[in-house]
Amino acid sequence: MRRRRLPLVGLLVLPLLGGLVPVLAVPGTAQAASGCSGRPAKTVEFSTGELRVYKSRAHACAVTVAKKPGKRRTMSVTLQARGGRAVSDKGSYTKMAGPVTVNALNRCVRATGAIGKKSVSTGWILC
Repeated sequence: MRRRRLPLVGLLVLPLLGGLVPVLAVPGTAQAASGCSGRPAKTVEFSTGELRVYKSRAHACAVTVAKKPGKRRTMSVTLQARGGRAVSDKGSYTKMAGPVTVNALNRCVRATGAIGKKSVSTGWILC
């Protein structure tokens, strides 16, 4: 049986395409949209934006996203695993605060997000 060989051009293009594979989106993850890996676990909307919480096997991640990005304003996101310290990100942002990540293997977490004077909290979730 005779084997076909790739032309020289194919050998030069394959490594280039191989470098693009990790850039492609993987279904079921939110890495590109929010900076958090894992699956969406909870989204809580409020008047100026929404708080998004993501869960992977051992970690939880949260971001606060503005409904109308563009103008700089105070935004924050806080995430805490039960029994652990809270991790937060607060500053003047145009679109999103976070991501913040905590170890949450077999632990409940709670998240809080704020944009301006409006805020929202999840209570203990992912238990």
